Amino acid sequence: MNKLAVVCALFALGIAKVGAQTTMLPSVVSTLAGPVQPPAVTQYQLQQYLMERLSPLPRPSSPQQWTAEESRLRAHILNDVAFHGWPRSWVDASPHFEQTGVIETGHGYRIRKFRYEIVPGFMSTALFYEPEKITGHVPAILNLIGHEPGSIAVEYEQKRCINFAKRGIAALNLGWMEFGDLSQPENAHDYAADLDLVGSNALGLFYLAMKRGLDFLATSPEVDPSRIGATGLSGGGWQTVLLSALDPRVAVAVEVAGIGSRESNLASPGDLYEIEEDAPDLMQGFDYPEFIAMRAPRPTLLVHNVVDSCCFRAPLVKPYIYENVKPIFALNGAPENLAWHENLNPGVHNYQRDNRIQTYRFFTEHFHMPVADTEIFSDAEIHTPKELAISVPADNQTVLGLARSFAAQIHRLPLPADSAERAHWMQTKRDQLTSVVRYHQVSVERAFRTANSKGMDFQSLSYRFDLSNGLSATGIWFKEDNSPDAEPVTIVLNDEGYKAAGQQVFDSLSSGHDVLALDLLFTGATRPDLPDSSDWVLLVDSSGDRSLGLEAAQLLSIVRWLHAERGIRDVQMQTSGIRTQVVALVAAALDPEAFSSVNTQHGMQSLAYLLDKPVSLRAAPDLFCLDLYKDFDIDYLTELASPAKIGQTSVLVQ
Repeated sequence: MNKLAVVCALFALGIAKVGAQTTMLPSVVSTLAGPVQPPAVTQYQLQQYLMERLSPLPRPSSPQQWTAEESRLRAHILNDVAFHGWPRSWVDASPHFEQTGVIETGHGYRIRKFRYEIVPGFMSTALFYEPEKITGHVPAILNLIGHEPGSIAVEYEQKRCINFAKRGIAALNLGWMEFGDLSQPENAHDYAADLDLVGSNALGLFYLAMKRGLDFLATSPEVDPSRIGATGLSGGGWQTVLLSALDPRVAVAVEVAGIGSRESNLASPGDLYEIEEDAPDLMQGFDYPEFIAMRAPRPTLLVHNVVDSCCFRAPLVKPYIYENVKPIFALNGAPENLAWHENLNPGVHNYQRDNRIQTYRFFTEHFHMPVADTEIFSDAEIHTPKELAISVPADNQTVLGLARSFAAQIHRLPLPADSAERAHWMQTKRDQLTSVVRYHQVSVERAFRTANSKGMDFQSLSYRFDLSNGLSATGIWFKEDNSPDAEPVTIVLNDEGYKAAGQQVFDSLSSGHDVLALDLLFTGATRPDLPDSSDWVLLVDSSGDRSLGLEAAQLLSIVRWLHAERGIRDVQMQTSGIRTQVVALVAAALDPEAFSSVNTQHGMQSLAYLLDKPVSLRAAPDLFCLDLYKDFDIDYLTELASPAKIGQTSVLVQ
């Protein structure tokens, strides 16, 4: 054969190969489109996993034993959880309330308008419904608003506070971040996740906001400090339970549709959609019924709605938060002090007339006043939002702004130049990373082959990887027909799941690699059965684990499976997106020998990107890991991953 014929033959072979590869891409994409595991399986596994980590409600043998346990729990939740990372001077600060106006109603009470400081530079608002005629000291009630766009101007809040004031009870109605006067976009509650990222537990901000109101009432000269109550609907009910359990100054509490239990919440994870309700470590070996039990024997009324259109339906939560807690109140000699009301009219999510009348009756009875069992008509006294508006400074801090200010104070030492010092630094930081992401090694107990396919010049096997902690991951193994049984193998991770990784898989196959397209927990085919898996991430982090640590542990366990079962030593990582970038870097930093390389498309140069863009909690919930950015960044993780080669293409702009 002459040289021209050889060249033509080689050219023809090249065209054939290119053509085969071009037709192979749609076949790869089609194979990746089929999920390996139904989402309901992941959801069930998560339910079981989280239930196993919940301790049962304590059964003390004496009031003294429970009092000691209550004190221990209170100190732990406040100091170790809520105030984690918060300046102690802020926590212990005296209340600072500034009156901005007064509405003289002419109906036996006045409304004072206040601005108050949550933390330095961050003001919130409040309305103080004050009886006109005060003799001696009067009882007072802290009214806590929920996720209500109308905030403290909403009608049912006004009617309740007016009724309290007309009965001689002072009523302080607190505004809430994200609503009403504080409705700035950067006050959205999800931005509290950025506080976690920079090292201050999100719960602390929400707790300090309501604690300031209690401080105000407890130090007001006209208020009887032994007769202070708290109440609220929904998010306000949650605040009521949390504050009144952790602060003994709340003598009487009425919660309305604000909490459930671990059992009810795992059955309906959307009930706990808000980050403050599932703050990191809040539910570590603990549950909301304990908060109710911590009230014993102080009078506590739980109000829930039968067909609640939002959450915490009465028949679903009563066995856990009421019946299960009743014995602890009985142990303290006051079983009647834990009361229950089930609302049928209207029965949906509400603090309307029936629920308000139950509240008036309960507070007046336990404040030792004439018992009120009706509502005083006050429709003509309702003010417009404009009339009740309270201005805050133009430069008022926001939730996101506060997180950014904390981030600006982070100063990391440069990496040591001396080799011995660097080795010590790397081990110390690796131990710290293990703690921050709560990493616990797991193993692949079973690798089920669930499906296979034959595509254009390749074959595939689908796997479900059952892990030793009861959770699972899913993956699809690709191999070209003519490729040798040899290394390397490329693991492909994509933020959108392997269904979106067709080009990544195709490129690696074309370079002669076998490919494992992998979906870890909370990603792609291994997402739980909800439109938004971020609820489950919050539940995991609240239980004391970290979703980021679970994902890194899954990835490393599958790498070890590749080593042991397939004899593969050279494992390369290809990731696309910021979530899988960080999971892979954390895994490589924890086990530097796991991967020969980690290459990321569409990644970050720094975790500061999460704050600067800003990235939504719901878009990347696993990355908002408590203390992660405070202690680490992409450069630190890259250094810890050595000797693995770390690279990036298509870096996102900071």
